[in-house]
Amino acid sequence: MSAHEVMWTEKYRPRTLDSIVNQTEIVERLKRFVKEKSMPHCLFAGTPGTGKTTAAMCLASDLYGKDYKKNYLELNASDERGIDVIRTTVKDFARTVGMAEAPFKILVLDEADNLTADAQQALRRTMEMYTATCRFILCCNYFSRIIEPIQSRCAFFRFVPLKPEDVRARITYICKLENVEITQKGIDALIYVGNGDLRKVINTLQAAAATSEVVDEGVIYRIAGRVSPKEIKEVLADALGGDFKSARERVIGLMVEYGLSGLDVVKQIHREVLGLNIDEKAKLRIIEAVGEAEFRLLQGGSDEIQINSMLAKVADLGREGQ
Repeated sequence: MSAHEVMWTEKYRPRTLDSIVNQTEIVERLKRFVKEKSMPHCLFAGTPGTGKTTAAMCLASDLYGKDYKKNYLELNASDERGIDVIRTTVKDFARTVGMAEAPFKILVLDEADNLTADAQQALRRTMEMYTATCRFILCCNYFSRIIEPIQSRCAFFRFVPLKPEDVRARITYICKLENVEITQKGIDALIYVGNGDLRKVINTLQAAAATSEVVDEGVIYRIAGRVSPKEIKEVLADALGGDFKSARERVIGLMVEYGLSGLDVVKQIHREVLGLNIDEKAKLRIIEAVGEAEFRLLQGGSDEIQINSMLAKVADLGREGQ
């Protein structure tokens, strides 16, 4: 089977707790659960691609051994989010006795913050009734969307975005195994695009490797539907220089070339504004204009009109400072 016939995110997923990086404190806590053959219900929270679901799988693997799947069930709550799933699939799995040394099974609810309020209320009672035979691990991006009664029943684990050096090491490791030629600027572009999300990094790398013999920054940005930071900074430089026409033409050209939406452009401009070497008051006014543009776009505003409005405010700011 060729490398491209397997999803790399699954192929290169860690299989034991020892192979997880950048989550040292979490790994140590989970290892104690394995050692003691006991654990509470858990709530894994953090940004996408930081290893929440993988950590749950590695915990089960270390706890039960190679046949961990007999005592481990993973459900995606964004697909199966209603109360009926809690009353049937979840309840049926939770109430049966496991076939392992540990006296309980593990049920993972991925993207649990997408569960409806009624489903969460039903889950709360299920977690309470079947603690003797099943432990629940709820993975979510926004723990505030989990109701308080469930939060109080779980041990909390916060997953942080991966450090750039850890992402760089993983990219290098994968490229070496897959014989993918990648430039240093290509790696930097992957780190920029991923922004701490390793799953996104690996998927982008696989797509780039399938379309180009040499993976460089141009290929990465095109595959990811992103503009390079340099080009966004050029847009901001034109606008801050008071040249609204040039800034507008650059943005429209980038949107056409890369197939970007107005929201994509606004988010990237916001990211680059934070790193500009300009007066703090000016930076605050730009961020305010960016925030207003994003709000109006989310409410259904026209991409071109809102982008023009934002750039006009930045250009006015630039002329005031001249």
